[in-house]
Parts: sequence; structure tokens; C-alpha cells
Amino acid sequence: MIHKFNITEVADILGVNSFTLRRWDESGVFKANRDSSTSHRYYFEDDITNFLLNNFKYFLDIAVKWSFSNKAIYVPSKFYCADSSIFKARLDMLANILKKDSSIGESFSLITSVVAEIGKNSFDHNIGQWPDIKGIFFGYCLNERKIILADRGQGILTTLKRVRPNLKNDKDALVVAFTEVITGRDPEHRGNGLKYVRKVICDTQMHLWFHSGNGAIDFSDDIDDFSAIDIERYMAGCFVMLDYKLI
Repeated sequence: MIHKFNITEVADILGVNSFTLRRWDESGVFKANRDSSTSHRYYFEDDITNFLLNNFKYFLDIAVKWSFSNKAIYVPSKFYCADSSIFKARLDMLANILKKDSSIGESFSLITSVVAEIGKNSFDHNIGQWPDIKGIFFGYCLNERKIILADRGQGILTTLKRVRPNLKNDKDALVVAFTEVITGRDPEHRGNGLKYVRKVICDTQMHLWFHSGNGAIDFSDDIDDFSAIDIERYMAGCFVMLDYKLI
């Protein structure tokens, strides 16, 4: 069954008021559908998805709300991957889109490989131990050349403390995750994925923001200029934004 969202529901999803949606409808910024019998405005999920994909401010806002809120909010189904098979299928779709972008050239494979490693990291680290909602947020705004991945999982520090119990904070855990190969984590030896991500980011001059717990890393194009920072706003899992404008 196709669900219709009324104007109040969509206003809540986008964090605006109903008057703004009515104005957007009248100006053509975000057109609503009309019920033929009542003239009430309504929206389909694809309407919301398409608006978000073309309006990065609201796309980013809904990604942040889903990632950081105490209880996960609604996001369009095209931005949510409940398991790794859905994530892989949608990543393949992104790869096909990027492959057709002549301005990116062969770098499309580097972009998708970075996204693959980050998404895989979320699923691998939380197998059978998702504290909240299983799965990840995965969406992209092609007009802004930005990709967002996030999970409501355990976070980098909790994961690494199983093999590095001496780790004291999120900053230290992030530095270890991106600089050291960690072995001995079931179900397989892992540790190369985020190191690969770091190398690609520095080699290509893409920009990556990686936030977990109270720590974050803002990647530059200098592989030696590498440090984590304290972030006041806490999140249990991971929030990542990849900007590939510079490719």
C-alpha cells in the first residue's frame, strides 16, 4: 500500500511549518498533490525523497536528526539500508550513476570504494549487537557532490575497547581506527578498511568528516597532518560525510 503523508506530517519531517509548505507548493519549490474531493494537500514518499535529494540543507538536517536523536526519526526508505545486501545494491546504483559523470572519470571507483569500506565498517562492527536500530543511513546529493553514511550502532570506542581496553576516549579510538591495523576482532581480522579510506582521501583531495561518540576527524589532503578533535555533541554510533567536489 502506498502511504500518503499529510502536510502536517511532512512539515514535521522537514522541520518546517505548514505555512512554509503551502508557500513552497504555490511557488513551485515543492509541489504537493491535491485530494480531488477535499483539496487537501498530500505527499508521497518519493515526493519527499526527491525534494531532499535536491535540497542539501534539508537532506543534511534529516540525516543528523536520524543519527543523533534519542529515538530514530522517520527517513524515506531510499535512505535506509536495513542490511548489508540492501546497502550493496544501492552502492552499485551509485557507482553506475558516478560512472556516467565524465567530470569524475575513473575516480568513480575510488569514491564508491571509500563508501563501501565505511558502510561495511558499520555492519561488521555491530553484527548481532545493534543497541538501537539495525542498519545504516545512506544517501547522497549529486548536485552538491556529498554522500552521507551514518549508523546508530556502538561507535568506534566501544568496538575497539574489546581489543584495546586501555583506550580512554573517542578521540584516541578514532586515531587508532584510522592509523593502526587491529587484528583479533571476530568474526574476521579487520583493520585495513579505515586505513584505506584515509589513504584515498589524502591521495584524491576529497574531504571526509567522521564523527563517533564525542570525537571527530576532519580529513585534509595531508596524510601526515592527522588528528582528532573533541566534539561537544555526543552520538552513540558514527556519522560520516564525504565531499568529492575536488575530484
